[in-house]
Amino acid sequence: MVLFWGETMQPGTKSHLETSESSFPSSKTGTVRILFICSEDCSHCQNILDEVINPLQITLGNQLDLRMMDKSQPEYFRYLEYIEEKYRLEPTEHNLPIIIINDQVLSGNHVDVWGCVWSNIQEGMEAIVTRHPVPTRQDVHRLKVPQEDAGFPHGFMYLRLADLRGFEELMLDFAEEPPELQMLIDVVLSYNLQQAKIRLEVLQEKGQLVYFGDDLGNQTALPISPKKWRKYLKPCYEQIYRPFHDAGQYIYMHTDGHILEIIPDLIDVGVNIVNPQSRANGLENLARVCKGKVCVDIDLDRQLFPFATPLEIDNHVQQAVEELGSPQGGLWLKAEIGFDVPLENIEAICKALNQYRFYYS
Repeated sequence: MVLFWGETMQPGTKSHLETSESSFPSSKTGTVRILFICSEDCSHCQNILDEVINPLQITLGNQLDLRMMDKSQPEYFRYLEYIEEKYRLEPTEHNLPIIIINDQVLSGNHVDVWGCVWSNIQEGMEAIVTRHPVPTRQDVHRLKVPQEDAGFPHGFMYLRLADLRGFEELMLDFAEEPPELQMLIDVVLSYNLQQAKIRLEVLQEKGQLVYFGDDLGNQTALPISPKKWRKYLKPCYEQIYRPFHDAGQYIYMHTDGHILEIIPDLIDVGVNIVNPQSRANGLENLARVCKGKVCVDIDLDRQLFPFATPLEIDNHVQQAVEELGSPQGGLWLKAEIGFDVPLENIEAICKALNQYRFYYS
């Protein structure tokens, strides 16, 4: 089963499918387009029909352009070929439910430009890498820079190293410092510098905010020592961010986990706005390291939200504003809400954000 949502499907192009335009007519502008490939005897398909398709039909009405195709139809394998090519889905995953919204694969497996296999085991959540293309140090010698430009997805530098090698293997590399570690870093950095050049070319005006995301910390500590981070990784971020600063742009960096020890280094390499997690770093610690030195877009405590009372949430937001804010500014508030957060807590988060945004007015 494959679901496309919100994308203009063009499988009628001769390069992918020999399907006439009349068999898949173009949708009118402003509609939500869904191609639903299913099977009558598939329980997963029935669940998607009941839980996704039917509610959308009720909500969107004439704005929904729905096309249904059974796996038994001759066109099925031509569409599947197109989908596999466009989204790098593994051919072995034909029988898995696959959901794609815009260009994000929300269920099933897909392969990125580096050859990492991503598996999504929880529909609607982010996938994880389950097959690493260079699991041995000898494999690193064969690693090449991808020919396709994919920009800066989340995890573009440090996490990319772990995706390629596997976390445990990468930690051994940092501990033992074989020559393959620097070889791996150089390949990934080379690709990122090319992506930076491409992104810079489309920034027409100065003073724009350029987003980057790479989770540098674990729950309570850095995965490697600050000394080794500065030796191997700090130069990479400096080289990637420098051209943007030279062009008059601003750097926004999202980074989950405990990063206290290297926040001054992130400022050194040009980060103007840092997006850290409150629980992993502590509000008082973040105030000590960041206040007056770098703008903070604080990620409020998402590990608190599912279990707290509305009053505890209000207190948490107020504390964040008092610790990190000032009349001069320098603080943004961000609240990420998971599927496990009760509705009353969502309401409490919204009320607190609305109330305390005027705290220093």
